[in-house]
Amino acid sequence: MTDATRGFFGSRRGPLDPRLPPGQYDVGADFPVLTAEVTPHLDARSWTMTLDGLVASPRTWTWDELHTMEGSGYDGDIHCVTTWSKLGTSFAGVSIDTLLSAVRPLPSASHVVATSTTGYTTNLPLAHVTGGKAWLAWTHEGRPLPPEHGGPVRLLVPHLYFWKSAKWVTRLTLLDHDEPGFWEQRGYHDLGDPWLEQRYQGD
Repeated sequence: MTDATRGFFGSRRGPLDPRLPPGQYDVGADFPVLTAEVTPHLDARSWTMTLDGLVASPRTWTWDELHTMEGSGYDGDIHCVTTWSKLGTSFAGVSIDTLLSAVRPLPSASHVVATSTTGYTTNLPLAHVTGGKAWLAWTHEGRPLPPEHGGPVRLLVPHLYFWKSAKWVTRLTLLDHDEPGFWEQRGYHDLGDPWLEQRYQGD
């Protein structure tokens, strides 16, 4: 099931902003919603986050435990494969680097699969969620992240197309190989770099 809201279809008129990757348009104040599943409404008090797979110390955190960790945020742009971009946006939560330091990835770990409470998955090279490139985000513009945008917590990997920023994320599993997720199995690119227009396999 796919759900699209106002802003999903937009215009590319006007001067090109250098912050826009090729083929993208600025959605302005809108924040379009596009999901492959029915939006769940989750209780943060019962939600947990697990990091497992090729790590020395697998761990599961509660909502309260995550909020005791050092906070981190992202201020910048996000880009959807459907060609919209939202410029100058702000998210906050905790850096994936902080979580990984607690579980200690094994040397053989090269990829990560993000899993949502809905069963949605997406794959990423480990190098693309480390080094200050990815977060668990629970606020947007200083407000709690609403369910339609992945609340209570979503993965945020803003340098890649936004389908990689899994909504309602509940698990990150480290692997020694690439394992395509929901959209990747349906022909979308394994990485999804918007500046290279990596929308589909072969791009």
